[in-house]
Amino acid sequence: MNIGEIARRAGVSRSTVSYALSGRRSVSAATKQRIQAVIDEVGYRPNAAARALKEGRTRTLGLVVPPASLRLTDTQLEFVASVVEAAARADLDVLLSPSGGDHDRSFERLISGRRVDGVILMEIRLEDERVTLLQQAGLPFVTIGRTAHPEGTFWVDVDYAALVARCVHHLADLGHREIALINRSAELAATGYGPAHRAQTAFTEAVRQRGATGIDLPCADDPAAGEECFAQLRERHPEITGIVTINEAALPGLQRGIERAGVAVPRELSVAGVAAAHLAERFRPRLTAADVPALTMGAHAVELLQERIAAPENPVRHLLLAPPISLRDSTAPAPLPRT
Repeated sequence: MNIGEIARRAGVSRSTVSYALSGRRSVSAATKQRIQAVIDEVGYRPNAAARALKEGRTRTLGLVVPPASLRLTDTQLEFVASVVEAAARADLDVLLSPSGGDHDRSFERLISGRRVDGVILMEIRLEDERVTLLQQAGLPFVTIGRTAHPEGTFWVDVDYAALVARCVHHLADLGHREIALINRSAELAATGYGPAHRAQTAFTEAVRQRGATGIDLPCADDPAAGEECFAQLRERHPEITGIVTINEAALPGLQRGIERAGVAVPRELSVAGVAAAHLAERFRPRLTAADVPALTMGAHAVELLQERIAAPENPVRHLLLAPPISLRDSTAPAPLPRT
């Protein structure tokens, strides 16, 4: 069913139907009622382009993701999926735009061309020039993650600092005094990536509070790096009995490294961390972890962005999530010292 058929059934011109739908020109009440009766009868819905034109919006959200050359982690993919699904429920489209490396022009086109009504920005750095550019452009945006000074912005984030500290205290409560943090990569930390810095700071403070010894070990985001990272840890710090990690992409390799070394978890080594629930369940034995609620975070980001677009005068809002540590099978009391 199209506008021409509605016009024929209502006995009016196509332009009259268009004006009645868009409100760009006045149409008599009787004619509007006749057109609406036909629309109700046939179940016609104006297409997205027509509604966008009427509202003065694109009905499209921009989602800025890491470059395709970098393998997205499971949590990052869940962020993307949840944003797309939440937008679809709101009858909105999503335009993906890579950012970083050689892709900065794509991001600049996204904000300068006004191709979207608002932007959701992932993988936030403590000092993030993309946030500054969005503020200068006056384009509504929400970040998944937050800068060092997020005042005045809408954001959704996981409280990595609190969660890493909880993991350390959990291990310390079990008697572990030699604990390692398997962090994200050194390259990522060098860019000012927020979770890596907050995790490292919180880890250092927590082991200090508990009188423990802490080793901070950067690790690239892939299984091979996780395996190599564990091999280095065992070689250089064999005294370690507890591991905390926020590097979910390295988990399969970490498990391979543990198995290859013949280390029994949790009898000889306890492991805890922050990861997506399905990855924690897949680890063997099942990983004691704070489960990152990536699916709900993406939906919250879309909700906040819709509010930002519809009511830009509203006070800023944010959501900082600190899910509980799910006690599974990978942590136990520290092994007794060898005599």
